[in-house]
Amino acid sequence: MTATPPPPPGARPVASRAMDRIAILGCGGSGKTVVANQLAALLDLPLTHLDAVYYDQQWNPLPQDEFAALQRQLVAPQRWLLEGNYAGTLPIRLEAADTVIFLDLPGITCLAGILQRRLRYQGGQHTNGVYDRITWNFVKYIWGYRKSMRPKVQQLIAEHGAHVQLITLSSRRQTNRFLKTLHAEHSTHR
Repeated sequence: MTATPPPPPGARPVASRAMDRIAILGCGGSGKTVVANQLAALLDLPLTHLDAVYYDQQWNPLPQDEFAALQRQLVAPQRWLLEGNYAGTLPIRLEAADTVIFLDLPGITCLAGILQRRLRYQGGQHTNGVYDRITWNFVKYIWGYRKSMRPKVQQLIAEHGAHVQLITLSSRRQTNRFLKTLHAEHSTHR
């Protein structure tokens, strides 16, 4: 897990910092929905899956200006968790967030993730925000994400999210360890 440096002795670990406005980013199949669902339940945060906002029941995307306006409304409250990429509107989330979790997993891991998702959901859009439509373009996007999209996301984070607690997780093991640590810390603070 790449985050801020380890805290000095006696300081609270990174995962203990307040996380009230969280943006979860990452390639398709990286586990954004799973992480978002767990964090929302653990931290009692209102969760929005951006795929569920962006697409209607007939798979039509929302016009960009309407999508941006909706995100401005979603980030206005004091507490929220938004899951999804959408680089064109990412600055809206980054400027309002206190925490960004970037799931930066290898392409092969993400491809395995979308195959697992397909087996679990059988395609389509689901009430929990999963948008499960696999096309050849989507597979190419996933395979090339770290080379093409990752630099753009990192640049946007640098430009619009310098104030955030950035947590970069680069494997399923790191993601599971992060969630386990957060669960443990949360249960001891209750």
